[in-house]
Amino acid sequence: MEQAATMVTFTVDDREIQAEEDANLLDACLENGIFIPNLCHIPGRSRPRASCRMCFVEIEGVDRPVTSCTERVQEGMRVRTDTERVRRLQRAGLQFLLSVHDVDCGHCPSNKHCPLQDIARVLEVGLKSKRLDKILSTPPVIREHPLLDYYPNRCILCGKCLDACRQRLGQPLLTFARRGFETVISFFGEKERDSFACGAEPLCAAACPVSAIRLRSAGESAPEP
Repeated sequence: MEQAATMVTFTVDDREIQAEEDANLLDACLENGIFIPNLCHIPGRSRPRASCRMCFVEIEGVDRPVTSCTERVQEGMRVRTDTERVRRLQRAGLQFLLSVHDVDCGHCPSNKHCPLQDIARVLEVGLKSKRLDKILSTPPVIREHPLLDYYPNRCILCGKCLDACRQRLGQPLLTFARRGFETVISFFGEKERDSFACGAEPLCAAACPVSAIRLRSAGESAPEP
């Protein structure tokens, strides 16, 4: 007989909630209706990517903000999601991300159901902030894949497309390429594409939260450079 999970009680923003001991802290907060900004998180993933650096919280007894997706729930822990230090880190991260993002919401298929819009609203950050210089990639759309178009200036490098591809095929047929401001999602070469195995509806396109990967058959026009 399977042993029942041990439940623990902890406090988030002065609200007492319960979750399984050692549960992912970000998952536990989201499941209890406590929104913590996040972009790369996949609920239930055993090894969080922790690459977006948005889900910061403060935990009593820890001297600096930590990413909630890498923390485990413990009995009696006290968590704050909205301190000045947390919000400062989140706003800086979002503004940096927006500096390399083509903010053209009216022409984006993800408009009105976009995580960047949701987070900007919570953090009270304008999507077209002028605090940082805008750095955009060229060309604005890459058509190297037989079925997919990739829009690097929409991409937030969350890695959800890689995870979706790995889930279906066992290993992804796409990867991060280059470094720094030039980092993009890259599809493998001609030899690998000959054995293209994800069918007519690739999971990577469905998994992308910002419409950076689109089925060419969707007929979207390329943005102006």
